[in-house]
Amino acid sequence: MGKPRVSLIVPVYNEALSLPLVHAAIKELYKDYEDMETIFVNDGSRDNSIEVLKKIAEGDKRVKVVSFSTNYGQTAAILGGIDHALGDIIIPMDSDLENDPRDIPKLVAELEKGYDVVSGWRQDRWGGSFFSRKLPSIAANWLISVITGVHLHDYGCTLKAYRKEVIKGVPLYGEMHRFIPAYASWQGAKVTEVPVRYSPRKFGKSNYGFSRILRVLLDLLLVRFLDRYMDRPIHFFGGLGIFLFLLGGLAGSAAIFLRIFYDLHMVQTPLPTLTALLLIMGMNLIMMGVLSEMQMRTYYEAKKERPYRIRETMNI
Repeated sequence: MGKPRVSLIVPVYNEALSLPLVHAAIKELYKDYEDMETIFVNDGSRDNSIEVLKKIAEGDKRVKVVSFSTNYGQTAAILGGIDHALGDIIIPMDSDLENDPRDIPKLVAELEKGYDVVSGWRQDRWGGSFFSRKLPSIAANWLISVITGVHLHDYGCTLKAYRKEVIKGVPLYGEMHRFIPAYASWQGAKVTEVPVRYSPRKFGKSNYGFSRILRVLLDLLLVRFLDRYMDRPIHFFGGLGIFLFLLGGLAGSAAIFLRIFYDLHMVQTPLPTLTALLLIMGMNLIMMGVLSEMQMRTYYEAKKERPYRIRETMNI
């Protein structure tokens, strides 16, 4: 096989039982995509996933395996696959059989219409669990859409298709892989969404929980900050600092007004203390903005490092 056109990236964490079925489903695509490669990224699995992957790679030279030294998370695993992908189209996919490889031609067809990012939408997910699962999911996706300005129904779906030039170089940390469509859109990419199949996992248990929801929300705030203030943090911190300075000035003026016209001594009100607190906080935020500007310049000049360490590779 020459240079692949499609690179399928499959993060793996403790999915030994699912992997043979996933590989078998992927092989069904070979007749339509002879120039497709699959990159399994073992994210520090504690079961025998790496042994299963090695056996798969030995029998299928279209399969590459990247194995991390420990568990770095799904975002780092996707980034590890992107770094080793050779295709012009990059498609991440879950390894727990919730995503169906048969939907990949549909995603690729949308890219060929001129889109840069095609996101999967699992319409039938959470059937029968409206209040406990579906409603919170709808609310979360609505919140992400409002904050990012990119309206998608299912940010959490891993199955997405990207043009290589769009996804290469996108900084990925924390749980930020789900926000790639927003990153791409901010850079002028055309983003769309198509319905895809969804099947409950057959083996093991989900790695998602309440703690991940909190991490996603924090990463969402960080993504918005990076979009608007990454190259000008003084505007964010300085703006807050000036706002607190103004509040401190108003509190101080109120204290003086009460002292002059109502003979209310300053020790009789909390306004002087509040004034000092607001002025100090405002100064701290402005100085934080200055320091952030210095760090930002250092960041752009320093050598970028990847947030993972590879233990071994196969067929790379």
